[in-house]
Amino acid sequence: MSTAMDPGARVPAGGMAPDLTVRLGPLTLATPILLASGTCGYGFELTGLVDFTRVGGIVTKTVTRLPREGNPPPRIAETPSGMLNSIGLENVGIEVFLVEKLPRARALPTRIVVSIGGHTVADYVELAQRLTDAPGAAAIELNLSCPNVSGGLDLSQNAAGCAQVVSEVRRATRLPLIAKLTPNVTRVADIAVAAADSGADAVSLVNTFIGMAIDIERRTPRLRTVTGGLSGPAIRPMALAKVYEAARAVTIPVIGIGGIATAADAIEFLLAGATAVEVGTANYVEPGGAAAIAQGIADYLVRHELRSTADIRGGLRLPSE
Repeated sequence: MSTAMDPGARVPAGGMAPDLTVRLGPLTLATPILLASGTCGYGFELTGLVDFTRVGGIVTKTVTRLPREGNPPPRIAETPSGMLNSIGLENVGIEVFLVEKLPRARALPTRIVVSIGGHTVADYVELAQRLTDAPGAAAIELNLSCPNVSGGLDLSQNAAGCAQVVSEVRRATRLPLIAKLTPNVTRVADIAVAAADSGADAVSLVNTFIGMAIDIERRTPRLRTVTGGLSGPAIRPMALAKVYEAARAVTIPVIGIGGIATAADAIEFLLAGATAVEVGTANYVEPGGAAAIAQGIADYLVRHELRSTADIRGGLRLPSE
């Protein structure tokens, strides 16, 4: 990973607009901004609120083999600078997704990355096979790290489990694969390396941190499941550290996730080594904010006379330099 900007990348003031395109293995995105799974439905629900031409892609709500009702309410709780959720992968299932949701999503002027989840390796393999020839599916994000379903972290909290599902899915599909990793491990770099060595084209991190909140008047948990996934600005410094760790360990692209709400937030992740970022909880506050983040990155590049996001990726200047 580069640790300094390339001075040869500078362009004269008034030159061409910076290039925001990025590559995640064989997948090309128009900008480094994606909308994170679980925060934008299947994409088309945000028509009229999001300028999809400024978004590199959307990551759909996680799809499972069979429909899921999700966890019982209450399953969302606001916390300082963030939120806890325990949705439990509520979704329509792969059959309805392919017939009703994906055809509408693929009409959007952006890339559609389909998030898939399962309890077994066989679940992931079957879903990947079903998506391989589905019109509009540009890539697959393997949700290996949902903390809100039974066994949801089993495949991502050790390198062997991650390697098994990635390698099996890699054999089952030619679509680009993104492995979404949990931060709820001792060394996320080990899991990222396992994903890369097993055929992932990119890794995305972090999924939510496990958290909890209590209603002190009722003396009850604020979530029916007691604990849930913490997201939002509160987790950004921790997420940034995990992305930095992973980016130093692998050569495949890293997608940064965690509390990104502004262009400055996104640029921090790019400097830490991310190739792209996903915007999640911020979509609930300002659904159209992702386009503004993309524009803010472009403005930053112009201000620093740089050609593209590649010129800042991994450009963190360490104190020893």
